[in-house]
Amino acid sequence: MSWRRFPLTRVDAFADRAFAGNPAAVMPLDEWLGDDMLQAMAAENNLSETAFLVPDESDEADYELRWFTPTVEVALCGHATLASGHALLSAAPWRSEMVFRTRKAGLLRVKRLETEGADEYAMMLPAYGASAKPLPKIARAMGGDIVETLWHDGGYALIVYADAAAVRALSPDLAALRKLGDIALIATAPGDGDASGADVVSRVFVPGAGVDEDPVTGSAHCILTPYWADRLDRASFAAFQASARGGHVGCRLDGDQIELTGRCVTTLTGEFLL
Repeated sequence: MSWRRFPLTRVDAFADRAFAGNPAAVMPLDEWLGDDMLQAMAAENNLSETAFLVPDESDEADYELRWFTPTVEVALCGHATLASGHALLSAAPWRSEMVFRTRKAGLLRVKRLETEGADEYAMMLPAYGASAKPLPKIARAMGGDIVETLWHDGGYALIVYADAAAVRALSPDLAALRKLGDIALIATAPGDGDASGADVVSRVFVPGAGVDEDPVTGSAHCILTPYWADRLDRASFAAFQASARGGHVGCRLDGDQIELTGRCVTTLTGEFLL
C-alpha cells in the first residue's frame, strides 16, 4: 500500500513541562487539502485544535494558517498559533519570528524570546472589547454567583465572578451550553494569591465546538486582556487558566492588539498517514 505522509508535531502550549498547558497538533502541508479532509484529520488528532499551515505565496507572511477543532474550523486559535511558531522556529533556529496570514484574524506574529533554559515566545493577537449584556441562559447554565456578564459579537461570552475560588468550583451544565451553539464561555475572576502567582484566573468552555473545557485558550485572552487591563488600571498582568492541566499566560495590552507570552514543550513528532 502506498501512503501519503504528512509531518505532525504535537506541542504543549503555554506550558513549561509536558502534560501541562494546551496540546495542539501542528501539520505543515505543501498545499491545501479539501476542507472535509482537514476536518477529518483534526477529528482523528482529537485535540482542542489542529493547526494546518501552507507556505504563503504573498510577501505578507511566512505561512497561511488555519485551525480546526474535532468538529469545526475556528476563526482564531491562540494556543495552536503559539505551538505553530514554536514548531517552525525550533526547526529554523536562525529565525527569530514567524508571521502567519489567516482568513479571519489578519496577520499574526510569533517571536522567540531570549529566555535561558526555556522555549518562550511572544505572540501578537487582536484585542477584542466586550460590552455588558444580560446573558440569562448562559448564566443559568454556568452557575455560581455571577458579578457581571459581557458579550463580544465574535461569539465570546465573558462571565465575571467575585473570586478565583468561585471560578475553580464551577461545574457548568455542558449539555445546556452545547445547545447555545459555538460560543466561547470565559469564566474569570481576580487572582487569589495562590501558588500560580496570577493577577487573573479564568476557565474556558466551548462545548458547542466540541471542546467541553479548553485547557488554555489564547483567543480568550483577546477578551480578558482589555477587560482586566481596564479593571486593574495597568497594561500588563499575569494570568492563569485554572483547568486540570493549567497554564500561565503573560498578557499586555498594546493599542488594538495584545501581546501574549508563554512557553512551549514538544511532546511528539511523527507522520500522519493517509
